Amino acid sequence: MGLLAALLSLVGCDAQRVAELEEGVATEADVKARFGEPEKVWNGAVGLRVFEYNRQPNGTQNFMISIGADGKMAALRQVLNAASFAQITPGMALADVRRMLGQPMKVTRYDLKNETHYDWRWADGPNVSDRKIFTVVLDPQMKVVSTASMRDPEIDINSP
Repeated sequence: MGLLAALLSLVGCDAQRVAELEEGVATEADVKARFGEPEKVWNGAVGLRVFEYNRQPNGTQNFMISIGADGKMAALRQVLNAASFAQITPGMALADVRRMLGQPMKVTRYDLKNETHYDWRWADGPNVSDRKIFTVVLDPQMKVVSTASMRDPEIDINSP
């Protein structure tokens, strides 16, 4: 029950923070005032920086907020969704996956299979029962082999 309350408070706070920021108007300072310091800053196109705001392992959203060369917010995206996952293809490098999805909730190495699995928790709808885990399977060279999405097993563990 405590986990659910924490999740709902994160979602509510993030929705308010997002609503307070307008693309092309909000400044880098506005973004940091609402979200804090980014977990990671990625270099984008000429003069563009992308701030990563991670909500893993318990949350279901990761935000990528683009700041243009003029210091204004160019875009705010929640990247843990089916459209983003569809762009992850076999042969893609882990660095590119991380840049697209942000930090995962969990990384598991399977030595006997010679694979590493990166997992992100996400929501495929508004209900707790819609929570899923998206997994990217990587080979020893940290290239994507396959992806999968399944129901979050924590839902069943925490159900009464």
